[in-house]
Amino acid sequence: MAIVNRTPDSFFDRGATYGEAEALAAVDAAVDAGAGIIDIGGVKAAPGEEVDAAEELRRVGGFVSAVRARHPEVVISVDTWRAAVGRIVAGEGADLLNDAWGGVDPELAEVAAEFGTGLVCTHAGHLPPRTRPHRIAYDDVVADIAATTTALAERAVSLGARPDGVLIDPGHDFGKNSRHSLESTRRLPELVATGWPVLVAMSNKDFVGEVLDAPVDERLEGTLAATSVAAWLGARVFRAHQVAATWRTLRMVSALRGDVDLRIARRGVV
Repeated sequence: MAIVNRTPDSFFDRGATYGEAEALAAVDAAVDAGAGIIDIGGVKAAPGEEVDAAEELRRVGGFVSAVRARHPEVVISVDTWRAAVGRIVAGEGADLLNDAWGGVDPELAEVAAEFGTGLVCTHAGHLPPRTRPHRIAYDDVVADIAATTTALAERAVSLGARPDGVLIDPGHDFGKNSRHSLESTRRLPELVATGWPVLVAMSNKDFVGEVLDAPVDERLEGTLAATSVAAWLGARVFRAHQVAATWRTLRMVSALRGDVDLRIARRGVV
């Protein structure tokens, strides 16, 4: 799942794909690099300038149609917590609604059911959108993640959402400190055991930076290490900024697990 942010202030690319031409070029490059899903966002997750629904739609609305026309085969995801935005983008061809804020707008699941889109059900620490956790604590963070995300998933299906389109996301760094994010990773098998496919969004996040004491632009190795572990432990979808490196990492893990064969065989046979 490649990240394409139509925002002027995103933490990683700092607005590099805010313009439509730049964003479309990023989509093309991500598809060429192996992305099967393009995740389009119009509001950065962190606190910042207010972005209302109208402005979010100005950023992502018509862009979904443009991506659909350009890449009819790719899965289009829109990162939004708002049902009003989800309704418009679903009508324009979005396949997946990526609700990173834990069902704060309960009508978003109804939109997924109405339009037949998929839905990502995320644990965000029960916080309002675009807020950071402060001294947040859990009796058992993974138990809270499992209970919250499965409840959201079950509700969506009960409303009519397609069961094969619902995923759960532990929400690394959302409503969590870095130790919570690390624990959420090492205990991924508990989430996999729920039966819902697990999406992880770990790319260049603060928990990686705090392990390595590294700024945002020096977190690739840590991100790929976390990606490898998450893949080995059963995660199914990986939201990423650096698509080519992530794709190669995931293919290597798949080969080590025995899920894929060599792409080319020379050693010992030629």
